[in-house]
Amino acid sequence: QVQLVESGGGLVQAGGSLRLSCAASGRTFSANAMGWFRQAPGKEREFVAAVSWSGTYRNYADSVKGRFTISRDNVKNTVYLQMNSLKPEDTAVYYCAGSRSSGLRTTSEYDYWGQGTQVTVSS
Repeated sequence: QVQLVESGGGLVQAGGSLRLSCAASGRTFSANAMGWFRQAPGKEREFVAAVSWSGTYRNYADSVKGRFTISRDNVKNTVYLQMNSLKPEDTAVYYCAGSRSSGLRTTSEYDYWGQGTQVTVSS
């Protein structure tokens, strides 16, 4: 059983930074692409960022491009999301996800999900 556990969420002021981590545990981690999604109250879960197994290919939602950076450490089985210049609109529960294939922007392309970590950005 693959388990993804997010950490690093919290409360920050607008313009501040946070670094989210997603650690894989349990059975051998078999995900190829890894992604981050977020969900604000009353809204659907939306794509934030994704990275290929090698880390060579990265993709971001337009709303976070230039501010967020996704990366991964396959030795540690950990994926990161560095969030800079945070805005109140970034407030949401952030979910880590893994895809067995090259899934990217849609939730249906991912096979593994974490429980989420809360990120709150105050003004």
